[in-house]
Amino acid sequence: MASHPKHATPDHVIVDAIRERWSPRAFDSSREVARGDLHRLFEAARWAPSSFNEQPWRFVVTSPRTSPEPHAALLASLTQTNQAWAAAAPILVLAAAASTLERNAEPNALAWYDTGQAVAQLTVQATTMGISVRQMQGFDRVRARAACRVPDAYDPAVVMAIGYAGDPDTLASERHRAQERQPRSRRVIAEFVFEGIWS
Repeated sequence: MASHPKHATPDHVIVDAIRERWSPRAFDSSREVARGDLHRLFEAARWAPSSFNEQPWRFVVTSPRTSPEPHAALLASLTQTNQAWAAAAPILVLAAAASTLERNAEPNALAWYDTGQAVAQLTVQATTMGISVRQMQGFDRVRARAACRVPDAYDPAVVMAIGYAGDPDTLASERHRAQERQPRSRRVIAEFVFEGIWS
């Protein structure tokens, strides 16, 4: 097992991409993510499972280099705490979920669940490529919708910062600098897996 402080120390053997995945706040602002690498991330998301194969996820990709106005507007939709560190990430992505099913226009109760699976696969793929992803729920959905011109039929779900992990010392917040260096921890399996009945 690697000694990196943010690599998990699992109780059972798991694949390296899950063990090594973590969500940094410190990003290296000098390193761009190549377009071909971004395509690989979204290819991973593409093959996520979804109810009735609806694939309800949609992603809007922004960067200060290729789409400066939408990028600035999406960044401004984040909470001030998130803006403080996310500005260094070379890519911001808004993930949205279809609110209705294409097959019959009925509400899609599993859209967010399915979109979460697509984001999870994207994140694991990124980890295998040395790319970091931090997902954020701290943003104004109305402002994000306007920034990315998301149609009414889709609900903004999460904003992702994508790039290469940077030096924690670049973070303005002392609390965030400390959190970047703390080992990861999780509940033990017995706290969330029950056999037969909830116990």
